[in-house]
Amino acid sequence: MAADSEPESEVFEITDFTTASEWERFISKVEEVLNDWKLIGNSLGKPLEKGIFTSGTWEEKSDEISFADFKFSVTHHYLVQDSTDKEGKDEALEDVIPQSMQDLLCMNNDFPPRAHCLVRWYGLREFVVIAPAANHDAVLSESKCSLLLSSVSIALGNTGCQVPLFVQIHHKWRRMYVGECQGHGVRTDFEMVHLRKVPNQYTHLSGLLDIFKSKIGCPLTPLPPVSIAIRFTYVLQDWQQYFWPQQPPDIDALVGGEVGGLEFGKLPFGACEDPISELHLATTWPHLTEGIIVDNDVYSDLDPIQAPHWSVRVRKAENPQCLLGDFVTEFFKICRRKESTDEILGRSTFEEEGREIADITHALSKLTEPAPVPIHKLSVSNMVHSAKKKIRKHRGVEESPLNNDVLNTILLFLFPDAASEKPLDGSSSTDNNNPVSESEGYNLYNQFKSAPSDSLTYKLALCLCMINFYHGGLKGVAHLWQEFVLEMRFRWENNFLIPGLASGPPDLRCCLLHQKLQMLNCCIERKKARDEGRKTNTSDMYPGDAGRAGDQLGPDNLKDMDKEKGEVGKSWDSWSDSEEEFFECLSDTEELKGNGQESSKKGGPKEMTSLKPEGRLYQHGKLTLLHNGEPLYIPVTQEPAPMTEDLLEEQSEVLAKLGTSAEGAHLRARMQSACLLSDMESFKAANPGCFLEDFVRWYSPRDYIEEEVIDEKGNMVLKGELSARMKIPSNMWVEAWETAKPIPARRQRRLFDDTREAEKVLHYLAVQKPADLARHLLPCVIHAAVLKVKEEENLENISSVKKIIKQIITHSSKVLHFPNPEDKKLEEIIHQITNVEAIIARARSLKAKFGTEKCEQEEEKEDLERFVSCLLEQPEVLVVGAGRGHAGRIIHKLFVNAHRLTESSDEAAAMAPPEEELKRMGSPEERRQNSVSDFPPPAGRELILRTTVPRPAPYSRALPQRMYSVLTKEDFRLAGAFSSDTSFF
Repeated sequence: MAADSEPESEVFEITDFTTASEWERFISKVEEVLNDWKLIGNSLGKPLEKGIFTSGTWEEKSDEISFADFKFSVTHHYLVQDSTDKEGKDEALEDVIPQSMQDLLCMNNDFPPRAHCLVRWYGLREFVVIAPAANHDAVLSESKCSLLLSSVSIALGNTGCQVPLFVQIHHKWRRMYVGECQGHGVRTDFEMVHLRKVPNQYTHLSGLLDIFKSKIGCPLTPLPPVSIAIRFTYVLQDWQQYFWPQQPPDIDALVGGEVGGLEFGKLPFGACEDPISELHLATTWPHLTEGIIVDNDVYSDLDPIQAPHWSVRVRKAENPQCLLGDFVTEFFKICRRKESTDEILGRSTFEEEGREIADITHALSKLTEPAPVPIHKLSVSNMVHSAKKKIRKHRGVEESPLNNDVLNTILLFLFPDAASEKPLDGSSSTDNNNPVSESEGYNLYNQFKSAPSDSLTYKLALCLCMINFYHGGLKGVAHLWQEFVLEMRFRWENNFLIPGLASGPPDLRCCLLHQKLQMLNCCIERKKARDEGRKTNTSDMYPGDAGRAGDQLGPDNLKDMDKEKGEVGKSWDSWSDSEEEFFECLSDTEELKGNGQESSKKGGPKEMTSLKPEGRLYQHGKLTLLHNGEPLYIPVTQEPAPMTEDLLEEQSEVLAKLGTSAEGAHLRARMQSACLLSDMESFKAANPGCFLEDFVRWYSPRDYIEEEVIDEKGNMVLKGELSARMKIPSNMWVEAWETAKPIPARRQRRLFDDTREAEKVLHYLAVQKPADLARHLLPCVIHAAVLKVKEEENLENISSVKKIIKQIITHSSKVLHFPNPEDKKLEEIIHQITNVEAIIARARSLKAKFGTEKCEQEEEKEDLERFVSCLLEQPEVLVVGAGRGHAGRIIHKLFVNAHRLTESSDEAAAMAPPEEELKRMGSPEERRQNSVSDFPPPAGRELILRTTVPRPAPYSRALPQRMYSVLTKEDFRLAGAFSSDTSFF
């Protein structure tokens, strides 16, 4: 091995002339990409249909290649079309020029309203662009441009690709492209000129024709005629003659309580500025031939009124200020604030704090003592009342964030029952059982987890929104919330029900704040019933209890239950004489131990029957007690304690923490069976001498199995026994039954301590920061905004908006059901609502400008409305009848009025309108000349020149030639595609 390697060590350098250079590698990479995308050979598609560039689907695919360390992106842009059958056409395709060359002459898609610039300039359906990958990179030097172009030319020749290949040169904003397309013996060169200042001789058709002809350099002496397409674009920016229809909100009217531009409980809507900034009128002459018209620096035949095609597009104002969007956005901003209500309203309101703090610590120490304490007389109550006194003492009316008129208006809106004198007997003047409308708008609260749109929570959200936007911002919000909490405290202490809340337990489909207010209402109902001391033998049952009892009674006895429903309606608390009485006296307990409990353990019906039955609701149909044949009575039972979702979650966490051990499971079962135990005690009190089997037959009929058996005498009798799960050793039901004492519901310990729960709710409300409050109420605000948008859309009937609203509802339903939705997702929802508002505002703006309401003829009105709706949804709309159609005449009038406004600034032109009217009465020629002055100079001039000539020799094939020109105020561009026959050259 060593000997073999010795001669090689003498060779110092080997030059491999077969190694590819960077340039060759680059060309091979371009070829590789073209092969991967199958852009090889000729593929002819169908002739292009009219408007396909706008209505069709454009797609693109990209790849990345590099020239040394300079990265380029290669992108293939193409119009998606049905594939054509290529069989039997291969031979014929040899002599056919490439598809893109044929497209140069196609007139069906001139001036597409929305397309890639190369599509607009050259009319191509497919092309490939090589551009620097990084936005800041650019190919600036002429030598590099030439190198890239030669690379493209070689790659096209090697692969046989007939798709045009462009290279982007200069800075990206200039949109400068050079390119090439190759076919069998033919080639098209794509060249471009881009200038900022326009030479005067090229501002009109005659000068551009000279350029085109000289560039073609056709050897034929009478040149074939040049086909011309022209488009002039006129811009209307001055809408002064039309007052923007949005009325500003009448804030002063709010203070007087009148219905002004904004009423409490109603959201504002509309754009504060005109959402349509410009109208662009494009007048097009699609098929002209050289020699038919004159357009030079002295005279022009191109009169916009006479143009055969008119099309219009509107330019929308970017992010117009919209009232509803701003309203919701400003409210959403509160969610990010950190301050508490105290910090916002100033610590000066809480001077002399020593006594209050002492009170609270005293209250907390008392809470830990075993004796029952009237909690509501301590802690939060004292703090809030003293705070209210100090606020009024230390802060004058002029310093309050909300003035008294506004505050009173809001409070009367939230609490309409406060308008009349509150009845002294404690009964509320509100009717809390208003049936909630089941329309789609009301059902939204289920999806958004907000609150019904006629509820207090919903109204509060709208009022806080209004305050935040118009009356004092964050301080106003804090002030109103403080007043609201004080009102809740007042109502609790004085037994006034809270209006605008559905009766019954908290609705878990609503937001937590709504649940808390419902919980407070439940507490007020219980306390009110107890304080009034109404003693009856009926119990108020929640729908859940009624359902349970119905299941247990069976179909035969439902009728009996319906008869008794008239008596249902009084709370079990009405038997209590004192608010804090829990009926666990020693004498009661000893007496019960003596007879009820012991006898129940022994199962002696004789001892049990000696007890006097108590707390009966009504007799249970045909059922009798198994052991003594007495009728079975349904007892008066306690209602289950209503719970809000946070309490349910807290309870489930406690139960989950008990673990899976036997002891934990037992403890969990005992905690969950508090309601069961209460019902058992009520049942025992109502049915002396009963057994567990009797209770199960009423409470859970499925757990009592009856079978037909033949007794000793041979008769068929029904024999019943408890189900298997009831016979499990140490069964919770058996344990509870043995523990239960015959105590009627009125003397049992309360399952639901309304005093404690009300204090918890009031404390929860008092410690809410404005940010927490905004988070709670944001679903209600979004709900209200969606309802407002739907209401406004119904007036306009825009199909695209209907779809967007459905999307908003679906999106919001997903986002708002989570406890703490992400800010970004909430912002998206608000942004969508603002977009819809802007679309509706644009529709109204256009309807006002085109005077759709002023049309006397129904047909014209429908046409105009259709035209306006197309303007909103399509990039460009064709004006039927051009300048002579109904819409065309309105557009002409708009330009005339705008033109006169600009001229009226000049005193000398003050008499112009009457003179113009006189002129128009003159000859048609004079009228035509004057109509040009109705329009401002065109903001953009576009021309497309086309012809088919043999190049470079007279005997070459006649090939398509095309030049596009665009002239604007600060831009002049020529984009040429010049084809030549390469068979002999």
